[in-house]
Amino acid sequence: MNTAKLPNSPPPPALSDLERQVYEWQMWVTGFGEAGQRRLKGAAVFISRGGGVGGAVALELAAAGVGKIILAHAGNLKPSDLNRQILMSHDWLGRPRVECAAQRLRALNPRLEVVAVAENVSAANVARLVGQADVVADCAPLFEERFLMNREAVRQGKPMVECAVYELEAQITTIVPGQTPCLACVYPEPPPDWRREFPVFGAVAGMVGCLGAMEVIKLLTGLGEPLRSRLLTCDLRTMSFRSVKTRRRPDCQVCGAA
Repeated sequence: MNTAKLPNSPPPPALSDLERQVYEWQMWVTGFGEAGQRRLKGAAVFISRGGGVGGAVALELAAAGVGKIILAHAGNLKPSDLNRQILMSHDWLGRPRVECAAQRLRALNPRLEVVAVAENVSAANVARLVGQADVVADCAPLFEERFLMNREAVRQGKPMVECAVYELEAQITTIVPGQTPCLACVYPEPPPDWRREFPVFGAVAGMVGCLGAMEVIKLLTGLGEPLRSRLLTCDLRTMSFRSVKTRRRPDCQVCGAA
């Protein structure tokens, strides 16, 4: 079974009777079972940003029974965040977003370990954040952060699920160092019109966040077929979905020699 865990990883932890009850329905899924649930319990996932996309990833992973989530997100909650950031609440306005997110995640799953980091990804912290996780979920709005995580995930050999959204469009791919193109293969340069604030519906961000959570689950447990070397694009204005093959660039400055 091809999972994100290293061959010499310790055996996944056993489930309690309560956990068997909570996760009963998903353990009925063919090819998952109790073995898959135990892998989730023993896994750690780093999520960059807990906004519209990252919040949905975190919420679904918490619900699914992932054992540890490292969530990095700086800044205080603003009114304009509330249309899409489902881990936030109105009474938290003006306070640190990552603390609200951590509180909501623990309320849903009190067995979850949440490492709340009130910082955005930077050159100073990226190695430490990626190093704590088995899988990285990239939900950052800025390509500077995305490129930092991509380079570090390739360096450390950590799979990364790459999620993005704009207006009514979304895209997602899964990067496995040494096996697939990295982000720099697909985007050697940031798109020229990419900016920090952009038009978006929360439902679109939530949709790609749920897809991202499922990709993480598949990587951690060996369930199904992740989007390796495939970019899934979605246009919810027309409800059209397309899967495009991606290729590694031999001259890529990040993974060309990986």
